[in-house]
Amino acid sequence: MNIFKKPLLLLVSSLFISQASIAQEGLSVYSDYLTDNYYLIHPSMAGAANCAKIRLSARQQWTDNDKSPALQTLSFNTKVGEQSGVGFIAFNDRNGYHSQYGAKVTYAHHINFSRSYYDLNQLSFGISAGVNQTTLDESSFGPTFDPIINGGVDQKDVSFIADFGASYHYLDFYAHATVKNAFTTKSDIYSDIESDNLRKYLVSAGYVFGTYSNTGYTWEPSMLFQYTEKTNEKQLDINMKMYKEFTNGQFFAGISYRTAFDGAEYVKTDETKKQYYHSVSPILGVKYKNMMLGYTYSHQFGDVRFQKGGFHQLTLGFNFMCRNSSYKCSCPSVNF
Repeated sequence: MNIFKKPLLLLVSSLFISQASIAQEGLSVYSDYLTDNYYLIHPSMAGAANCAKIRLSARQQWTDNDKSPALQTLSFNTKVGEQSGVGFIAFNDRNGYHSQYGAKVTYAHHINFSRSYYDLNQLSFGISAGVNQTTLDESSFGPTFDPIINGGVDQKDVSFIADFGASYHYLDFYAHATVKNAFTTKSDIYSDIESDNLRKYLVSAGYVFGTYSNTGYTWEPSMLFQYTEKTNEKQLDINMKMYKEFTNGQFFAGISYRTAFDGAEYVKTDETKKQYYHSVSPILGVKYKNMMLGYTYSHQFGDVRFQKGGFHQLTLGFNFMCRNSSYKCSCPSVNF
């Protein structure tokens, strides 16, 4: 393989599979929100559920590569009083020689339009603020004539970020809208001309069909649309989940399909082609009493990818300080 062709192939594959550059400030959006963790991407979900929630997730990509992308997150959110919620997110994200870790705190306000506690009709607003530290490890780069590379050192930069959004729940329907990285401070770890526009817009919605009392099964189709302002990148998730009730617990399974509307060019047999991102993620999980365990595997399609280009993700959850589930709806993200 040509000496320039191999790095190019790795770069293009990295852009497709990781779905978000490590240079982007804040937590990347993957499929772990489907394992009962909408608060991870929507700050307005802090304290929206009947229980306080702790979620710990670990994601590993390309298991045969020493510097493969990996992500760990820890999140907590709970209701405070009747109309407020608070939360906290910490994360550690690594991608080759690039890494970042950070933390966010969240406040959410919930407005209930219901005539009684049995009918769910709730509008929520939330805002998160935090800091990230981004690191570029150049210790193994060696001598170079590139003016923006200081070989043999670790470059570090700390930045401030803020997200805000809104959520609406009406019985078994829900919708969310969030602006991630709405406010950021400028970063200059890679060059002095980096853009400080890192805004990403998220819109998601879903509906739960069926009732546990009749068949024991419920079905939840949903979608998530992402738009990155600076690069005009657009992605869409189409999801389907199934829930099955059993004594003291619940089993859930689902599948998520993600596609991108923007492609990248590559060369194959001297012909320039364009590839769009496509991936499928099966999801499995179980809730037993106050514990939750979820597993997600994602597989990417296309000519330009690693042979072992999928990733595995585990999510462990614990619920406590639960209130009585009084709403007459399935609504699993609220009525645990």
